[in-house]
Order: sequence, then C-alpha cells, then structure tokens
Amino acid sequence: MAILSWEKDGTVAIITMNNGENRHNPDFIRAILDTFDEIENDETVSSVVITSSDQKNWSQGIDVEWILGAMNNKEIQSIKDFMYGLNRIFTRILYFPMPVIASINGHAFGDGAIMACACDFRFMKADRGYFCFPEVDIGIPFLPAMLAIMKKAIPYYKLEELVYSGKRATAGELESAHVIVKACENAETLFEEAKAFAATFTKKRSIFEQHKKRLHKHIIEIMEKEDPEFIEPLNIMV
Repeated sequence: MAILSWEKDGTVAIITMNNGENRHNPDFIRAILDTFDEIENDETVSSVVITSSDQKNWSQGIDVEWILGAMNNKEIQSIKDFMYGLNRIFTRILYFPMPVIASINGHAFGDGAIMACACDFRFMKADRGYFCFPEVDIGIPFLPAMLAIMKKAIPYYKLEELVYSGKRATAGELESAHVIVKACENAETLFEEAKAFAATFTKKRSIFEQHKKRLHKHIIEIMEKEDPEFIEPLNIMV
C-alpha cells in the first residue's frame, strides 16, 4: 500500500496516511509533498483533511530507526536534507492556498504533533489517542521554527506545560485549551465532523493563500534564518 493516498469527497481532498505509525522519513517527505502538489493541481478542491488508516496512530513523528541508522552510518548530508525536508512539509501546509484540517484519529507525538500544529484546524478523537511532545524525555531540543509553529496552534501557557513536562494530552484537554476545534466521540464522528467542517470552506484560493502567507510569514523567516544555525552543525541532539 502507498505511504499516502488521497481522494475527493465533493470539494474536500482527503489525505490518508497508510504507513502504520506514519513516521517521518525521506520517503514520507516525498510522498506528502507530491500529494499536496497533486491536490493543488485539481482546481475543484477547496479544502484538505489529513487522516490515518491506522486507528491507533495519526503520526508518531520522526522515524527514529531511520535517523539512528543514518547517524551510525555517518550520513550527515542525508540527515541535514531530511531536516530541511521536514521544513518543506511545514512550509507547504502553512502556505497551502486552502484550509488544511488535521483529523487526529490516533496518537500524534513529536514531529507528528508539530505537523498537526502546522495545519489550520485540528479535530481529535476523544475515546483513544494522545497528543504529546516527548522530546524533553528523549533529549531532543526543538528547532526554532518548530516552536514557532507550535505557538501558532497552542496557547503559550499550555505550550509551556506540554513542552516542559512531555505529558500526554487528551482530546478533551486540548479542546478546553482551544488547541483543537472539537473532541469527537469516536473515529466515525471525528471523520464526519472534520469532513463537514472542511466542506464549509469554498473560498477563493488566492485570498486564502495571501492570508496564510501574511499570517505565517514570521514562521518562515525563523525557519530560513534561525534553523540552519542548528541544522548545519547538526546540533539537533543534546
């Protein structure tokens, strides 16, 4: 099965991540960027929903097995390219000329949670799954742009709690903090509500694109100016 697949439901493009824990590695980067290109080329699409075929996981973030293997093999350039590739995903979502909605139907951890934050709106399943930044426990500091993306989606008091504690947040907790639009009862209601919400957007792409570029310009500037200071010397691990 393909890493990602997508289909249309009216004006809504539904991206389904099909790789179990949906961890981020070079293959995932290529697949999701290609998918966004295909969707943008379809002029009948007005919004995007991202879901997972695995009911336990939405995305567990970086493929640790891949990156550890690259480190052991001293594939330094591959790791740098990968980090810049993650930023390409974030930039694509932040500047995508239509709303992107995360339908979080399982665990969203680490870089998976950051990708959800990059989306314009988030819905989450209430009966199972956590949202978590475990980096504090595994000794990985966030890049500056990652923190900027998280700040756009999470109130500062809540962001500090999640970043400093590494706690696993529930959908109900995130709804109370306005991180997600709604904590939905189960996977079925989650998907239907996220899709129905996405279908309400039939705005012109040009205005949506300008709004998103102006809202998120500072994030991209941080990404371009500050992230290389940490990526280039590979000071991404403590």
